[in-house]
Amino acid sequence: MATPFYLEFEKPVVELEKKIQELLTVSPELLQTEIATLEKKAVQMREEIFANLTRWQTTQVARHPNRPYLLDYIGQVFTDFTELHGDRLFGDDHAIVGGPARLNGEPVMVIGHQKGHDTKEKVYRNFGMPNPEGYRKALRLMEMAERFKLPIITFVDTPGAYPGIGAEERGQAEAIARNLREMARFRVPIIVCITGEGGSGGALAIAVGDRILMLEFSVYAVISPEGCAAILWSDGAKGAQAAEALKLTARDIKALEVIDEIVKEPVGGAHTDHAAIAQNLAAAIGRNLQELKTLSPEELVQGRYDKFRKMSRFIE
Repeated sequence: MATPFYLEFEKPVVELEKKIQELLTVSPELLQTEIATLEKKAVQMREEIFANLTRWQTTQVARHPNRPYLLDYIGQVFTDFTELHGDRLFGDDHAIVGGPARLNGEPVMVIGHQKGHDTKEKVYRNFGMPNPEGYRKALRLMEMAERFKLPIITFVDTPGAYPGIGAEERGQAEAIARNLREMARFRVPIIVCITGEGGSGGALAIAVGDRILMLEFSVYAVISPEGCAAILWSDGAKGAQAAEALKLTARDIKALEVIDEIVKEPVGGAHTDHAAIAQNLAAAIGRNLQELKTLSPEELVQGRYDKFRKMSRFIE
């Protein structure tokens, strides 16, 4: 059971829910009408709050520690998953998890970032920030998928690629660039799911696909709000201001035609109901995959090329 964690803007709802629990403890029979009224008010309050989140608040929801990660989705969306390890060059990066699985009985290749729910796992997964060997492992699995004609499903949730000296020495930029080039060429369907943070090239390295799905309260940007603020104003504390400028929410990114579909989250965010968001995401993946399977390999490659070529916006 995950430890309860509440964001600052959720506090009014949390206080109301605590009051409801107190009344239930005292006398649920005698106070039935009052409890029902408060429960209805709590639902309405949560709906109103999450319908009007700022971009910075959305970023906080995307980073919520109880939000489901790749292994949580694998357990509820796929069956027969077998994890494969190593890049056959340097080592096994625990921030990237991947392997064959079945979606609705059909074989697919699942690859994605994995963060950690507790301190021990966060350190083990390097907080979801891959080294070059992580991206090379992902590429190895994607090449295997093409060899066996398996659709590729990727899950994106990372602050960014790991910026350590060792990562740079082992070719972090080259590993990301190679993934971008090769993903553009694969002759099998690729569906990308942005489930939390889509941070910079660390996210894009497994996000070149035919269909890009984005959860309602996830974010996708070239840099984190804090990193942007540190560069522009030499003050990382101005992350909220930077988030507004970055326009990093699902609605923003959909308006820019960078993604194809926004997947609805439960009221209050994916962390409130793992089963519900897994069901919504599974339905979206399945529907898009069936559509992509009607296309020839040549149509997939050409469509992917055209999709990314038209993403730019120019103002003269």
